[in-house]
Amino acid sequence: MPPRKIYAGAKLRELRQRLGLTQKAFAAKLGVSLPYLNQMENNNRPLSTTVLLALAQEFGFDVTELGSGEAERLVTDMREALADPVFADAPPMPDLRLTASNAPALARAFLDLHRAYREAHERLAALDEALGGAEASARPSPWEEVRDFFHYCDNYIDAVDRAAERFAADTGDMRAHAADRLAAEGVTVDHADAETLRRYDPEARRLTLSSRAAAETQTFQMLLQLALLTQDRLLEATLDLGRFQSEEARAIAKIGLANYFAGAAMMPYARFLEAAQSTRHDLERLGLAFGASIEQVAHRLSTLQRPGAKGVPFFFVRVDQAGTITKRHSATRLQFARFGGACPLWNVHRAFETPGRFLRQLAETPDGVRYISLARDVSKPGGRFGAPVRRFAIALGCEVAHAGALVYADDLDLENARAFEPIGISCRICERANCHQRSVPPLERHLRIDPDRREVLPYDVA
Repeated sequence: MPPRKIYAGAKLRELRQRLGLTQKAFAAKLGVSLPYLNQMENNNRPLSTTVLLALAQEFGFDVTELGSGEAERLVTDMREALADPVFADAPPMPDLRLTASNAPALARAFLDLHRAYREAHERLAALDEALGGAEASARPSPWEEVRDFFHYCDNYIDAVDRAAERFAADTGDMRAHAADRLAAEGVTVDHADAETLRRYDPEARRLTLSSRAAAETQTFQMLLQLALLTQDRLLEATLDLGRFQSEEARAIAKIGLANYFAGAAMMPYARFLEAAQSTRHDLERLGLAFGASIEQVAHRLSTLQRPGAKGVPFFFVRVDQAGTITKRHSATRLQFARFGGACPLWNVHRAFETPGRFLRQLAETPDGVRYISLARDVSKPGGRFGAPVRRFAIALGCEVAHAGALVYADDLDLENARAFEPIGISCRICERANCHQRSVPPLERHLRIDPDRREVLPYDVA
């Protein structure tokens, strides 16, 4: 198979501008002509082997970053946005790929505009009185804005990750280490029989944890509080880079970064990556080794995207019983729907039926890419009789090219094409014509309606 051509004009241009070099000076350092560099920056030519070597040798650039999934994320997000019925005709896929590669800032601006339109439309439909008041300006939902921030950071925040790794250096018992560090900050840790997981009193410098929570949850909450107390300057500097449009979004993002620090401290990057590789990504063994829950381990595996030391590129998603996606990230070509739920053919939904068990699935998306997916319920009991149980399911997976690195792929027939179940992303952008679980027609296809015949669907997709 010939090597895949790499078109990365936008990243090449961003690197040059970050280095403060003119095109002429940059071309000289790369050993190419000025016109050739100009063609590469405009994606008229792929990056040559000579250029890739020069990027690594001259600038220490991790060339694997050139193949990262930002363009794929943008293409998927734009395609889903354009599936909105407000658009009569969606641009063809080649145009979307060209926009994502050549003008990513324009693509992101379009997504921001569509998100603002959706939210304004929903407020109008709900007769929201704020639409006519001071808050009527169409701003993105703070929650969505923060989710997109982590999404386009590849779910890896280098400065925070490395700070957490330094915090955890040479630490055996992370729970005891966290307690000692809190004590050094003058914070007293108490436990109470309460539903509130964590409550901090800044005046009394007292941290109260729920005694009903699992041990790994209590450790996580202690580390989260430490991040807020000891890493404030780092968190604020990282937030400045996000350029959030509201104080609510910034506040949510700060908690998100503190959560990131806590997970990275419990599972320090280098140690965790080595353990993941040696156990072949056995979630239960990793959970025992690092004192973490199955969900915490799965989430951490999806963040192992450090330049020069990347782990297996995983997707990670959490859904509730209604199928709504509450957490999502993908370092693979598979990108999740921004609106609505996940494909009903995906095994993550069946995890609720088999609590406490891992479900394995070989799946193929409409673009022909094949994946191995692991699903399990992660229900969270209330800790007392009569308390409500929060029910979720998670899925973790990767492309089958990496299946050999997963213990869960053992004994699966990866060579049998019929073993892969067809799944999609969102019905509106899924091209499968004969899906028996389709909820709405695909936007880009014509329908045939025959009043004299009824199949599984009340129409045929042309």
